[in-house]
Amino acid sequence: MKFKQFYLGCLAHASYYIGSEGEAAIVDPQRDVEQYLTEAETNNQKIKYIIETHLHADFVSGHIELARKTGAKIVFGAEANAEFEHTAVKDGDVLAVGEVNLRILETPGHTPEGISIIVENVNKPRKILTGDTLFIGDVGRPDLVGSKGFTAEQMAGFLYDSLHEKILQLPDDTEVYPAHGAGSLCGKNMSKETWSTVGEQRKLNYALQPMAKDEFVKMMTENLTEAPAYFPKSMAKNLAGARSLEELSKPKEMSAQEVKDFSGVILDVRSADDFGAGHIPNALNIGLGGQFASWAGTLIDTDAPVVIVADAEEKVVEAAMRLARVGIESVEGFLLISDWTYSSARIEQISVEEMNKRLSGKNDLQFIDVRRAGEYESGHAPRTVNLTLSNLENLTDKLDASRPTYAICQGGYRSSAATSILEQKGFRAICNITGGTDAWTKAGLEVEK
Repeated sequence: MKFKQFYLGCLAHASYYIGSEGEAAIVDPQRDVEQYLTEAETNNQKIKYIIETHLHADFVSGHIELARKTGAKIVFGAEANAEFEHTAVKDGDVLAVGEVNLRILETPGHTPEGISIIVENVNKPRKILTGDTLFIGDVGRPDLVGSKGFTAEQMAGFLYDSLHEKILQLPDDTEVYPAHGAGSLCGKNMSKETWSTVGEQRKLNYALQPMAKDEFVKMMTENLTEAPAYFPKSMAKNLAGARSLEELSKPKEMSAQEVKDFSGVILDVRSADDFGAGHIPNALNIGLGGQFASWAGTLIDTDAPVVIVADAEEKVVEAAMRLARVGIESVEGFLLISDWTYSSARIEQISVEEMNKRLSGKNDLQFIDVRRAGEYESGHAPRTVNLTLSNLENLTDKLDASRPTYAICQGGYRSSAATSILEQKGFRAICNITGGTDAWTKAGLEVEK
């Protein structure tokens, strides 16, 4: 058996290739599908099935394009009711891929149609692909879109049953492979590990510890972060079937004057340091070096016209592709920063040591931590106020635009995006803390909890 995990850090998303003899199956494919075609060709195998563990909300899937290019059957859980031709599967159904059997478990909870896939092959460790039902260190959120009228509490109850009556009934040495990892908004506390075993998760996963069902439901439905606005739109595309990437128009090169007059989103995809050193005024900074697609989907309306600003044309191509993965198909053009001929704006970048000095002085500064609430509560720099990046645009009225404002996150990536939003809102004395809370802690500076 050929088994391969494709991990896309930009979306904290894992997809899978399962091959045997001359056949293969792809599970939870990303929108750009060439890597799966290349893998099948390398192994001299024909893709027979494209299996979706559920209707994804955080990215647009490539199942339609992959099916068109391979003739493979698209497979969904029976409750999906997808709007295109597909095979609906339920508990106990088996899909044969060469000598490998893919046994279906219906595991609702994150979504009603969620399935998990037991991979069975003679003389090989049993594996289970759990989609967004069971993560490493966490379980799927029960409150996202697509619940078909069920409340978060009802979905959490389904999730408890799926975990305890099905997945945890498997032997401890069963290998667990989820659809997402740390950084995804589909869970609350995911590990950076990309696979584990049922036994390890039984011991270490907080959500799998012995507890009554009502206790589990309460825990799963408390203190949930708001889901990004693009989630329903991505799910709708996946339900109807997304257009092929080849059908999307390519960004055109624009002049500095055209960008200056542009009324949509000017998206600067460079690093925080480069953005801080000089950028087009009021541009939004989401660097390609981090979880670009997730934050782009969160901070940019999927229908908003976009111009990409980068330091090289290949970065423009990469950014456009990664935007399409979250359903942003409205990139109209691009500008290389070297071609910007008007005045530039700047954001001061300061170290944690310098920030600590400024905190100790008698000044009127504002210090915001833009991480998620759970991250903030686990430890933060003194005098910080928690205003999460995902909702910062709606929270700036809690601040005074005339006062010096400093932003920090975990490593300096999200806080740079935050400074660009503050600039758009009329803040002028803005600083980004390089290295973020990680650097603050490593420097031995005071941390509050």
